[in-house]
Amino acid sequence: MRCVIARFPFDLTKSGVLESMKGVKPEPVTGESVIIGRRHYPVKQVGQVITRQDRRDFSAGEVLRSMVRLGFTCRTLPEAAPTRIESPLQRASAMLGTTSVRLNDATAAH
Repeated sequence: MRCVIARFPFDLTKSGVLESMKGVKPEPVTGESVIIGRRHYPVKQVGQVITRQDRRDFSAGEVLRSMVRLGFTCRTLPEAAPTRIESPLQRASAMLGTTSVRLNDATAAH
């Protein structure tokens, strides 16, 4: 299948990618990844091996599109859950090891 990566056309096949990645030890995954065989490879590592280009010359998106078109499973990192913002009172209570008490209108009046 003809794939364009870093403005260069490549004729890639699934079996060709499998052969190219054979014996290549996966680097730690910190972003998008491609599952080749039973291993998870960083997208940029796969792109570098199959194109023999510097990782700075292509985007992860180019390699992801090509790998998906060839039938490989690709993964992205899940987005981080939003962090809860504490009020100054909650932060101080947490530092003191106590929980803050919320008074409602009926309790505050007495």
